[in-house]
Amino acid sequence: MVKLTKELNPEEFAQYYFLKEELKDFCKSEGLKVSGSKQDLENRIVHYLKTGEELEEPVVKKSSIKATSEITLDSKLGENFKCSEDKRLFFEKEIGSGFKFKVKFQKWLKSNPDKTYRDAVAAYHEIQNSNEKTEIGKQFQYNQYIRDFFQNNDDKSLDDAIKCWKYKKSLKGHNKYEKSDLEILNEKS
Repeated sequence: MVKLTKELNPEEFAQYYFLKEELKDFCKSEGLKVSGSKQDLENRIVHYLKTGEELEEPVVKKSSIKATSEITLDSKLGENFKCSEDKRLFFEKEIGSGFKFKVKFQKWLKSNPDKTYRDAVAAYHEIQNSNEKTEIGKQFQYNQYIRDFFQNNDDKSLDDAIKCWKYKKSLKGHNKYEKSDLEILNEKS
């Protein structure tokens, strides 16, 4: 496994998988900003490895927080929907304690600002009852690897999948599942 240091060039950095925690530790040690998504951290590090300088990021002004009005089934979702605690509580009350802000539902909420919470509750149930698999975002390589592993190896355990993943991410190149990854399971521990 390669160690993330400032001696890596950007091309080498892109060839390896690093955990978000590793990216944050590197940023912290180099005096770079540690907040944001994994993609934000990777962009920041690539810029730093190329230039030796901190990436100038646009300043985002936070809008003043308004007192939240009571949410009803007929309330509009509105622009820039945020999955906040008051909204989670509302959906739990309407849907039940098993409610979760899953990715597919979050995407629906953000792309339907003119819909009501009543529409959202109906959409949630429709999404839950759908057999369609959720697309896994590019930044969630581990999740995609595990899904692909079990799609090809339903006789294997999660421990087997994780062992293969750890092996795969230690290699240079892509982190997509390949049948040849199973070779690591045949090696003696």
